[in-house]
Amino acid sequence: MFKLNYQKILYILSMAVLPLAGSAQLLIKDQPVFTKADSLRGTLTPLRTSYDIKYYHLDVKVDIDNKFISGSNLFKFEAVTDFKKLQFDLFANLKVEKVVYHGQAIPFTREFNAVFVNFPTEIKEGALDSMQVFYSGNPQVAKRAPWDGGFVFSKDSKGKPWVATACQGLGASVWWPTKDHQADEVDSMLISIRVPKGLSDVSNGRLVKKTNHKDGYTQFDWFVSNPINNYSVSVNIGDYVNFTDTYQGEKGALDLSYWVLRENEAKAKKFFPTNVIPMLKAFEHWFGPYPFYEDSYKLVDVPYTGMEHQSAVTYGNGYANGYRGRDASDTGWGMKWDFIIVHESGHEWFGNNITSKDLADMWIHESFTNYSEALFVDYNYGKEAGEAYVHGIRSGIQNDNPVQGPYGVNQEGSGDMYPKGGVLLNMIRTIINNDEQWRQILRGLNKTFYHQTVNYEDIVNFISEQSGKNLNPVFDQYIKHTNIPTLEFRFKENKLYSRWIADVADFSMPVKVRVKGGQYQFINPDRSWKKVDITGATKENLEVDTFNYYIGVLVE
Repeated sequence: MFKLNYQKILYILSMAVLPLAGSAQLLIKDQPVFTKADSLRGTLTPLRTSYDIKYYHLDVKVDIDNKFISGSNLFKFEAVTDFKKLQFDLFANLKVEKVVYHGQAIPFTREFNAVFVNFPTEIKEGALDSMQVFYSGNPQVAKRAPWDGGFVFSKDSKGKPWVATACQGLGASVWWPTKDHQADEVDSMLISIRVPKGLSDVSNGRLVKKTNHKDGYTQFDWFVSNPINNYSVSVNIGDYVNFTDTYQGEKGALDLSYWVLRENEAKAKKFFPTNVIPMLKAFEHWFGPYPFYEDSYKLVDVPYTGMEHQSAVTYGNGYANGYRGRDASDTGWGMKWDFIIVHESGHEWFGNNITSKDLADMWIHESFTNYSEALFVDYNYGKEAGEAYVHGIRSGIQNDNPVQGPYGVNQEGSGDMYPKGGVLLNMIRTIINNDEQWRQILRGLNKTFYHQTVNYEDIVNFISEQSGKNLNPVFDQYIKHTNIPTLEFRFKENKLYSRWIADVADFSMPVKVRVKGGQYQFINPDRSWKKVDITGATKENLEVDTFNYYIGVLVE
């Protein structure tokens, strides 16, 4: 998902004094207060780790006129340990009608948005078992999807219903019963959605069956054969028409399927293929094969901006380049392609293929996907254009809070995870100084962690190991701390010394410097003063590559 929180500010980073790490000039912000409900949702207690989700069958009827949903979800799971009680999640405004186990209703209790099920006998480690949750109610209506989340009830220009779901961050349990934690992705899933006759539902995976019911509803059965994170599961209802295409990619023929409002068919047929094919070529080059060939790639018209729903990317950007008519980088490069198609599809690799275990590490989703925009520009228009794009998004960085959020309470970090994360990854590429090695690292991430959930250490350690450089202090500074490091230079007795001012105790980072007009060379400062050999350097002509490095610079 893309949050347009870029408040344009002038940020000058060239030979100027910036607020130093730990400076009293920095404002102390109020710390958030977390509740029992936050912990119940965000913490992996034994009531959640005791079982591993293998399969869901979500079966839901959508009564659009009354904004009411009803149905069930079948949980098939494997016992990781012996247990007699488990937790699943469903928002408290939705009623749990009953929980059925082996044909019998069994007791359950609720606390906030958590539901606790008590089984009649102990389920032994290694056992494969199941339960079915029946529920109903009026789901939360999103006021500003996808930022707040829930159901979107809208109408197309012909007055026909146009309905969708979006729930990243807020959680899938806002509309369906599930083990609502990113650490446990279901292996496969059947999504059965019943909608009023004359409308279609588009969900994730492949359409395997369409059934007309006597009550005037039509059921659409979609099967997802790959692991899927909870928030990617989606319902999209409208007067859709469908057209298809094929992309010959790294794993063969990839089915492309476009579901658009009837009124948008003509322009979609011109716009979608010419944007999707270049996107897939660029991302398969940088990241490796599209991760969900078995489930196809779909774009779906929705009444909100867009979202990275796995194998069913939702789209609402008006069939125009840029993001709602503007360029997030203010460089011009962002107006040459459709932002939503590129950004939300980038999440198929980072967010859907590789998923963070905890919401605190959503920077893994958003930083890499923000950076994917620059790589798309790079692939199509050259490296200098890609670097200009990523430099342009820098002006949206607020440095208000750490990019990484607190663990165990279902809380993201700062919105800086988008622009600051993208800028950080461009710096990592600059430090590695080998573009093919960097490309293989990005491809290696998607191969090594294919269809897996990961944490901070998984990603950072992999990049460090594959690059042969200890990049942990760099990631720690930019992801775990608010301040950016400052590179300090000092001339003493005609000799030049440098050091980093940073929050991380063992911080070090290679950086490119030069005498004005000369060639850049790498120096390797850390937090202690070290002599630097740059022939001919003076206070007036010393230059640091602040175009590719997001740092402060101080020359004394």
